[in-house]
Amino acid sequence: MKHPCVYILASRRNGTLYVGITTDLAKRMAEHDQGMLPGFTSRYGIYQLVYFEHHVTIPEAIQREKTVKRWHRQWKLRLIESMNPEWTNLYNPATGEIALGPFDHLRNRS
Repeated sequence: MKHPCVYILASRRNGTLYVGITTDLAKRMAEHDQGMLPGFTSRYGIYQLVYFEHHVTIPEAIQREKTVKRWHRQWKLRLIESMNPEWTNLYNPATGEIALGPFDHLRNRS
């Protein structure tokens, strides 16, 4: 079962940020990594997954995405560092695996 997910990509530590939503994070990250999604992320080289959180419903995830997008940059940086203080890429392009996030317990609800 797929779960709605809000995610943040970065070009590098403290670099350009992108906030998005998906129901299949591994697939979406593969698309970003392979440059299959034309637009902002490919134009500015934003491919590093630095934060994500799963949600129970799509409307809940959409609302969270809209909220985070409106935040000041400093708030987004704090959110990223609460989960990923080293700004490591949580997506492994070689294996397609995603490191565990703060709300991964929701994956086991179904």
